[in-house]
Order: sequence, then structure tokens, then C-alpha cells
Amino acid sequence: MNFVVDVQRCVACLACARVCPAEAIAVSPDAAVVRILEDSCIKCGLCVPSCPHDAIEVSGELGRALAVAESGCGVLILGTEAAAHFYPATPEQVVNACYSAGFTMVTRGIIGDELVAMEYLRLWADRAWGTLIRSTDSVVVDAIRTDYPELVPYLAPVTIPVVAEARYLRSLYGDRLKIVYAGLCPMGGPREVDGSLTFEDLAEIFRLKDVNPLTQPNVYTRIPEERRRHVSAAGGLPLAMLEEARYSSRRFRKVRGLEALKALSRAVAGDRLDLGFVDILSYEGSLDHPLSGPREELYWRRALVQSTEPPRSRQPVVDARVVMSVGAVFDIRPRKSTADPAAVAGLLETIGPGPNGRPWDCRACGYATCADFAGAAAQGRASLRQCSPYQARRAEESQRAAATDLLTGLATFRVLRDRLAHEVERSKRSNDRFTVLFLDLDRLKEVNDRFGHEAGNEVLRACAAEIRTAVRASDLAARYGGDEFVVILTRTDYSGAERVAEVLRSAIEHVGRRLGHPEGVVTVSIGIAEYDPAQPTAGDLLVNADRALYKAKAAGRNTVA
Repeated sequence: MNFVVDVQRCVACLACARVCPAEAIAVSPDAAVVRILEDSCIKCGLCVPSCPHDAIEVSGELGRALAVAESGCGVLILGTEAAAHFYPATPEQVVNACYSAGFTMVTRGIIGDELVAMEYLRLWADRAWGTLIRSTDSVVVDAIRTDYPELVPYLAPVTIPVVAEARYLRSLYGDRLKIVYAGLCPMGGPREVDGSLTFEDLAEIFRLKDVNPLTQPNVYTRIPEERRRHVSAAGGLPLAMLEEARYSSRRFRKVRGLEALKALSRAVAGDRLDLGFVDILSYEGSLDHPLSGPREELYWRRALVQSTEPPRSRQPVVDARVVMSVGAVFDIRPRKSTADPAAVAGLLETIGPGPNGRPWDCRACGYATCADFAGAAAQGRASLRQCSPYQARRAEESQRAAATDLLTGLATFRVLRDRLAHEVERSKRSNDRFTVLFLDLDRLKEVNDRFGHEAGNEVLRACAAEIRTAVRASDLAARYGGDEFVVILTRTDYSGAERVAEVLRSAIEHVGRRLGHPEGVVTVSIGIAEYDPAQPTAGDLLVNADRALYKAKAAGRNTVA
């Protein structure tokens, strides 16, 4: 299914488990398209996989970008995160590939960061402004415009770095320039930018133009625009403000996540507190964005991008003679809920109540109540991926499913191997012996052929129940595969294992009679192997038990060896 993202919204509204203002979806002819994969959806149409990357395909304005590249005056603003996305290609190779694809100029977004940072520094120097909220995160801005309009007057009148850079380039080189932005996710459609791409879209342009970044020269074929920083950090915040924040400055507050907006609204609009500069982002920087990659690779991405940064410039990198504006005006866009009550009720039932029987109060989804979240989800503005309790329950169910054989209810082979390794190490420490039983139903194929496979499954379930009854809680019974089972008997020597094996042999023989099968059709052969910590290199325990099983088969079946 296809959704169109509002031109003023970041695609993080759909991708990030902590980021989703309520009105994330709106029809706009100039917007980027986000497609939620059908095989990741349930009947209600909401995407619920454990990882956003498996659920969402983000596409920008590829056709417009190709037209800009072929126009002869096309400029590409390339996000600095490209160093991690296109690895192992170097930044120089990626920039050269952009030139080979048809762009006449490639910038790295540093100028936009510098322009925005300079404006923030100018505002920072004026101590009379009281509370000022960072306005370079479009997701936060839109959440304020729709949900907390009382905070709109406190938004810093500063545009996002990409728009600032586009204005600068046009002031410097003329209005004929066609400008495209490539980043982690499309920006929507600000009028200053002629097209917005994801890095995947840029890779598709390389493919269409038969350009391979890895074969490009490792030095710039054209001297790029300034890529050193003077006052800015990534995202347009001044380095001086970040330095002051280290000392718990009362004039600088770092906030992450939309769930903080409610408290911010109370403090500023209700209690009339002066909070200074509020550095609020919907997530912890671009490299922490869900579309940037797995969370476990966050520090690798940061290290890689930092290693590509050249030394900081001692002089300003922005031409002060260029006349342009980095200002922004934010209007209020109140939201009206149109959620279907039946759909909301169904979602609340899916989420389930908390441990006290009442709705969850974790607020990790960014909404004040479960009802608010369900209302947004029913309208497609939120996803069940954002609901931490729901995802935790799904993960727990998945772990249980992976650990339990669906037909017999016994442990799976993976659990068996892990437990066996654990018991070997425990035996080495405690010097206790333990044994393994390898069981194989003698004539299950005959049952399947004569009475059908469902009859064979019934035999497997009944035999598994007898095995489960015969072993202790400290033991492990697992289905090895097909009609074979393995039992680990902890702190049990060979003579004790032989008694258990004989009980199992007799019980499984009785299963056949109880299910109405002819005498001798349902029987089991059992092989026993003992682990002696004094001889830890006497061979693989399962292999030894399997060899003993074949001895039992050779002895005429329905026996223990």
C-alpha cells in the first residue's frame, strides 16, 4: 500500500519507534512516497515487524533528480551520512560518482550547517529571548504545529540547513540552479529544493547511469565546495553551545523524543518558565535514525563519519558578502481526529492491558495514553512497532516458538545443542556425570503408510507426552528431528539412565496399544551415552548415543543399548 508523506514531515514519522506525531500522513502532490510492504502487514493494515527496515520502503523524487542531473546546472546537496551508507566507497569516490552521474556541483551540506549555526549564535547572544526551541527537526516542528500550538511562538525562526544551503547557492550562482538533496530520508517538498532523494535513490541513479562509486578515483576530480566546519556541529547546532552544555548550563537543555513536548508545553506555556535554548530532536541525531541502519552499528557509523571529517577551519567558511535569509515562519495546523472507534477499540484489544489490568503507562510510543496512540494508529499515523509492551510480548512469543517444537511441545534441536554444551561445562566444574538417551521410533513410517500421516503425528504427540512425564524438571527432552528424540538426564550415571530408558521403552510400547495400533507397530529403540568428566575427549556425546541406538536397532529393535 502507498502513503504520501506531507511535504513538511520527515519520514521518521513512520520509521522511528519513538517518533510519530499524530498527523503523519497527508496527501500532497510534491511529496515523497513511503510504501509499507504488504507481507509485513496484518489485517488492520498496520505494519508490525520487529525491525523498521523490514517494513518500510522509502522513495524520493527519483524522476525529478534525474531531470536535474541532466539539466546541465544541477547541484546535489549530499548528506554527510553518505560516508556510512556507501561504505566501503570513500567520500571522494561517492562525490566523483555524483559528478559522473551528471551533477555539475556537489556540496556536503556543511554550508547549510554553518549558516544555521551562525544564526543560532546570533540568537544565543541575545539573552532577552528567554525560551527558544530548536527548529531544525521538521518532525518536532510539525508535532508542535499540530499538537502543541502554544509552543509555536517559542520556535527559533531558523530554517533547516538544507534549505539554508539552497538559498545560499542560488544567491551565489543565480536562480538557474536546480538543487537536489540526498539524505537518509526525503524531506518532502520545500520550494527551495527541486528534488529530494534517499541514499538508495542515489544508488539507483548510479545504476541507471552505469556509475560504480568503487571504481571512481580516490581523489576529487573537481574541487568541491567548502567541506570544513568553522562554528557548526552536524545538524547546524553551534559547537560553542554544545561545549557550554557540558557544564549543565541553565541556558541550554538537551531533550530527545517527542514524549518530552507535553512537559515542555507545561513548563513554558503553563508555568511560564524561561528554559533557555531547548535542543530537542525526535531521535539522537541522523546516524541514530532507524533508516540509517541497525542500532548496534550506531557507534561504527559515527566513527566512520567522524573519520571523514577534515580539520576544522580557523576562518569562516561562508562568504559574508552573500545576501540571503535563513529565517522561517511556522504556522499552526490543528489536528482533528477522524479515527474509526471500532478500529481504535480493536487496536486497544491487540495491545492489551498492563499488569494492573489498566492501559499501559510507559509513554515510550510518544503518546500520553494508549487511546491517543490507538487513535493515531487507526488513522495510519502510528504503528504497533511503537508500542513497547506489544513488541516485547511478540518477542517473547517468538522466543518461545523458537524454543519449542510445535508438534510435540518438546524442546527444539537448537535448545538441545545449547543445553548439551552447558551440561558439559557444568559437569567439568562439578565432576558429576550425566547421560544422554537417543530414542528412535522403530516403525513410524509404517504407521504413516498404513494409517495416514495424521495418525503418525498422533503417535509422535503421545510418545512426546510419555517422555515428558518420565523425566524430571531438571532434565531436558527434545525432538531431534522426524521420529527421533533426545533426553538429557542431569546428574545421572549409566545405571540410572538405563532404568529411565526401560521405563520409556515400556511406556511407548503401551502407547501403540492405547491408540489401537497392532502389537509391535509402535515401539522404540534407545541408545545411551554417558559423559565422564574424567574423559572429556571420549567423543561427541550425541554421536556416541547415536551409535548405541544403532546397536539397539541391530539387536532387534524395541530394546535399550
